[in-house]
Order: sequence, then C-alpha cells, then structure tokens
Amino acid sequence: MTQDTLNISVNSEIGKLKGVILHTPGPEVENMTPENAERALYSDILNLHVAQQEYSQFSSVLEKLTKPYQLKNLLGDILQNNKVRINLFEKIYKNEGVELNRQTMDKLNNVELATQLLEGILMSKDNLTAFLSKNRYTLKPLHNFFFTRDASIAINDKVLISKMANKVRVRESIIMQAIFDSHPAFSTTTINPYENISFNPNITIEGGDVLVAREDVLIIGIGSRTTPQGIDYILNHFKGQKEKMHIIVQELPREPESFIHLDMVFTFLDKDKCMIYEPIISHPNCYQTILITVDNGIVKIKKQHNLLNALKGLGFDLKPFICGGTSDPWTQQREQWHSGANFFAFAPGKIIGYERNIYTVDELSKGGFEIIRANDIIKGTKHPDDYKTCLVTIEGSELSRGGGGARCMTMPICRENINW
Repeated sequence: MTQDTLNISVNSEIGKLKGVILHTPGPEVENMTPENAERALYSDILNLHVAQQEYSQFSSVLEKLTKPYQLKNLLGDILQNNKVRINLFEKIYKNEGVELNRQTMDKLNNVELATQLLEGILMSKDNLTAFLSKNRYTLKPLHNFFFTRDASIAINDKVLISKMANKVRVRESIIMQAIFDSHPAFSTTTINPYENISFNPNITIEGGDVLVAREDVLIIGIGSRTTPQGIDYILNHFKGQKEKMHIIVQELPREPESFIHLDMVFTFLDKDKCMIYEPIISHPNCYQTILITVDNGIVKIKKQHNLLNALKGLGFDLKPFICGGTSDPWTQQREQWHSGANFFAFAPGKIIGYERNIYTVDELSKGGFEIIRANDIIKGTKHPDDYKTCLVTIEGSELSRGGGGARCMTMPICRENINW
C-alpha cells in the first residue's frame, strides 16, 4: 500500500488532471431486477458485459492521460486496518440497520470484504424471518457507485462528504469518507455535514450538482438531489474564511430524471467555453439563478438573469455550445436525456463524452474541437497533446442508460492550477 501522498487540490473544472477516482462497474450493476430497478434509482436494468466494455474504453483513455485510482482497490487497502473496519461496520449499521456478522467478516480478507461492501451480501435463509423475506440481500448492492462524482466533492484543498438524497446511496459517502480520512495516498481534510453538531436533516448535497468554476467561485444546482439547506451548509462554511467566495445557485426541474444534477445541463469545456442544455440555461424559464457572495462573513444574495450572465459578471465570458444542436428541440431533449451535456474536461479545451450524441458532437466539431475516438488514444495513434482542443468520444449506449455521463463517472482529486 506504500505510495506517494497526493495533496487534494481542485480549483477548477478544467485544470489538467493529475488524479481521479474511478470505479469499474461490477456485478452490483446487475444485482437488480426490473421490479427493484426504480428503488435502485435506475429507469432500466443494464447489460453488465456491454457496460464494462464501454467503461474499459473510458478508463483506458484516462490511464493514458492521468493517474486513476480504482475505488475498490482503495477500499481494500484501508480495510487492512481493523479500526477502519470496525468504524465502517458501525456506520453501516447506523445507516442501514444491518449488523454485519463480525466473525464472518473477519474471515474475509480485505479484497473479499471490499467486494461484499460494494456488490452486496446475500441473505442467508437460515431462519423463518429471513426465509419469508422478499429481500435477496442482507446488505444491498451499491448499484450507482460507478458514478463516483456524487458521494464526495473536492473543493480546493478539502473534500466535502456528500449527504445523499436517497438512503440507498448513503453507504457510498460513508466509504468515501473512510478512504479520504484513512488512506495514506491522500492528504486532505474532510467536511461532513452529518457530523455537524447542528445537523439539519433537510440537508442534501450531491457532487453532480457542485461545479468548482474557480477557487473563489462555485456553481451549485438546486433540485431533486441538492436542497437549499445543503447550499446553506456550504455557505456557512465559507462565512468563517477571510477570502471572498461566490456561489451561483441554479434551480433545476425536479423531473424528468435526466435533470437530477446540474452537470446534466451545464459543464465547462475550456476557460472560455461551456456546454449547455439551452431550455434550462439560457432560454427564459421559471428556474431562478441566484448569486450569493460571502465577503469576510457578510452575505449578499441577488437574483441574476441566467447562469451565463452571472458567470460573465464574475469574469467568465463563455461561448456556449448547445447540447443536441440548434435545429430541433426534440433532438436537444433526446441527447440531454442521454447525458449529452455531461462532459468531463481532463485539461483546458480537452474533454471526453459519449459518441452516441451525434448532434452534440457535430456542434463541437463545427466549433473547432478535433473529434478523436477513444480507441485511437488507447492504441497510441493519436494523442490530445497534439491538438489545441479536442473531444475524445467513448461508446456509451449502455452506460448512458444508467443515467450519467463522463463527468458523473469521475471524482477528480487533483488538477493543475489555471492561469486565469
């Protein structure tokens, strides 16, 4: 487990990526049926074999470009520490009401235990209560964890532990805090709203809603997954610092489910470029944009015309690219549904996303982005360093059905600073 320690540092959405946490989808993705898919926050069940092939493209590209950390390996590492094991068991029991059998767990090595905490523990039908139970699992699988973005958020040099909106995902946050608090590979301080003495049960915050635009500017979506109380928690944290901080709040529709997070309608592509879902971000609508400024403990809150206008007032003059293109609102809706606005920047002007969203890809191509297929990078025939701006496309017909894109599947932990 010996390795160099990485200082957590994320001051933008686009700085050159130096470290990222990934989780290759495993059997937990298939450990569901159509009957319980909705409870697992899926609208459909995925074909694991195809999803893993597509994810392999994605992770193989990132392996060529940066240092990826696999979540399962990190979890296995910290489970070698008995105190970490016990603490995790206690938190899981408190959250899920599932008391893990210590004797059984202690017989598992750290890799086997990490596997069970991610993929679920089958219920032993050795008593009448269990025999009559309709549940297949004592400890439910973490179906959504390959979207590593949501459970924790690197903001500058600290990590905010998400308070997930749905109980089925809370174990993800518990695991991420254990990793950042215990793994020697990372140096940071975690902030967990659940551990605050004045914890408000209405607080929810998820990583897909939080964009670090600049070290002094956050953009946070408010909707079905992140609440006003969650944003107030972040706001209160910044009240205690001397540096001025800006939080732009963007209201989101609560349905359909493709609008669950801000990064499904807005992502940064470069210092001066972004991807938007036009009906929510720039067209007149009922969804408010609000600017909160914290300066030496003093809070000012003002309504803004829209998100792009609010960013321009803070020094971001962004050219918007339109998800789904500009010719047909139906196409915009279809491609937004399949994460057509959800891009991940691994360097300024260098992004990765699904090739299936052909109208969005065409918009980027017409706007000067070189379109590179993932396999060309994996084979070494092309490299992003050879282009000023580029889009690396991955196959995503199956992954996108899970309800997220490239940004959702990445938890960046270190980026180079941007010279604004």
